[in-house]
Amino acid sequence: MMRKWLFLIVCACAMIGCREYQVSDDPTLRLEFSTDTLCFDTVFTAQGSATAQVLVYNRNVSAVIVDCVWLENGTAFQVNVDGEPQLDRLTHLQINGGDSVFVFIRVEIDPTGDNNPILVTDQLRFHLANGATQQIELEAYGQDVVRIGRPGIGRKDVASITFTSDKPYLLYDTLVVNGTLTLQAGATLYMHKGACVYALGDVTAQGTVDAPILIRGDRLDNLFDSVPYLYAGGSWNGLYLLAEQPQTYDLKYVDILSGNIGLYCYSSCTSSLPMLRMDGCRIHNHTLYGLVLLNTDALVTNTEISNCASYCVYCAGGAHQFVHTTIASYFNYTSIRIQSVVKEDAAAVYIDNLSKTEPKTETSFYNSIITGFLSNQLVVATPFDQYYPGTFIGNYLKTDSLQLPHAADNVYWQKTDTADVFVNDFYKYKEYIYYDFRLDSLSPAIGIGDSITALPYPLDRNGVSRANVMPDAGCYQHN
Repeated sequence: MMRKWLFLIVCACAMIGCREYQVSDDPTLRLEFSTDTLCFDTVFTAQGSATAQVLVYNRNVSAVIVDCVWLENGTAFQVNVDGEPQLDRLTHLQINGGDSVFVFIRVEIDPTGDNNPILVTDQLRFHLANGATQQIELEAYGQDVVRIGRPGIGRKDVASITFTSDKPYLLYDTLVVNGTLTLQAGATLYMHKGACVYALGDVTAQGTVDAPILIRGDRLDNLFDSVPYLYAGGSWNGLYLLAEQPQTYDLKYVDILSGNIGLYCYSSCTSSLPMLRMDGCRIHNHTLYGLVLLNTDALVTNTEISNCASYCVYCAGGAHQFVHTTIASYFNYTSIRIQSVVKEDAAAVYIDNLSKTEPKTETSFYNSIITGFLSNQLVVATPFDQYYPGTFIGNYLKTDSLQLPHAADNVYWQKTDTADVFVNDFYKYKEYIYYDFRLDSLSPAIGIGDSITALPYPLDRNGVSRANVMPDAGCYQHN
């Protein structure tokens, strides 16, 4: 009797197991898709997108036959279904019960001559042998760009160049500007992997609060899940200002994001150094340095320099003033690993005054913030602390080594501090909360700035007034 029952059970299992390969013509059977609408991020025209994938599931017990697959419009999207790139050859595709197939989709949009992004839509349709038709909605925005260089061509030299806001620019490799580099308000530079700019002459970049200048990588899609490629540093090389004679660099409201180096200023001069003026700028998320000043004078105001794997600010040679700046070192401070490098054991700010042959270094901070998640975020390397000429007044500082004669009225981080300095210094990707270096409502940096120093800067980086209140440290006034 036992053998008979075992035999019946085995037969039943075999019959059930075979059902997944048996094709059913039941008109109620349907496929399921991992997404019903596939939305591509903005795609540069004539360049093409990254390849996205959709899974097509047969959740039914029996097999389902797909008679044909087609694109309703069939212009911009390219589709590969189960390894077949030519949809007209895809007939009688059998998807067994409980099985699935991959669909790979990319998009390439023709140039339009228009600066505004255009929306391109299509439908990928599946017709089943049981008479049912299902579809996946496809959407993509196309953006025209002005291309500079071509992939693999290499260096491009120009006498002078002006970037306007008419269209974004896509830079493929190395651009060397021997004369004047001009960026107008609202200009956008998308930098391809490894791309960089070498400016050998004057630089004028005049953005505004409402129309900032943007320099960033050219990947507009997501790294994975909801994490944009913009959040991953190292997507391009850097912006280099190199002078063999006194030059003028005037940058207002320029956002330099997610490269290897943000802004690298070097001069071979030993006297009459070039001058960098930065106001309202943001240098953020770089896999090496944020701002490097080598033999360059500088005045940096209302500027955020944040999240670099090495120094956010490195100064060696020249007179530098930082007024109402926020320097925050929280690179890769998150529960998700998205960076290609780890944070170095480096302070947010390093001031090098040890050279005996290069111009002396005199770096001063007023009404600023220097902090991060490491214990010491400010290093002043100088032979004799008591003779260092730099000044520190009205700042919030996380440091254990500041023993200088010209340091007064600063607030120092303490291990017992309980209040947060910023709205958010930790990237919470599951909650879609990115870093936000505006001041928390209980921030110890509120109201500690020097009033006289703040007078020439009545508005913060976001246009918030500092009038009639005690100025806060940093580039953001708490509202």
